[in-house]
Amino acid sequence: MTQELVLDEKLQTLKNLAWMLYLFHAASLVFSMGAFSWIPLIISYVKRGDAAGTFVYSHHTWQIRSFFWYLFWMILGLALFISIIGIPLAWLIWVGAWIWKAYRLIKGFADLNANKAMDV
Repeated sequence: MTQELVLDEKLQTLKNLAWMLYLFHAASLVFSMGAFSWIPLIISYVKRGDAAGTFVYSHHTWQIRSFFWYLFWMILGLALFISIIGIPLAWLIWVGAWIWKAYRLIKGFADLNANKAMDV
């Protein structure tokens, strides 16, 4: 039995873009606590339509949802931090949100490299 290797240049380009967006999200998370993740967010919104019908589409959706949930938890932590009484809880939420976002990025990287769609 022979196997045939089929290279789809368009799919590979979409996959490379998603990979670069994961890297940008990761760099933003490490160097700015996610403050610059809005840049790959916009690119994901713009390019997600190009990936329709492929597994890469789910990766754009995964990144978008990860961004907004991370933003929600960071804002909740800020509200608690402002209340002064909730400062310890705010730090706990921020650390938890950071770890959760790191997990989402690592899972996304791994599944993208395995050509698997995300469960969104």
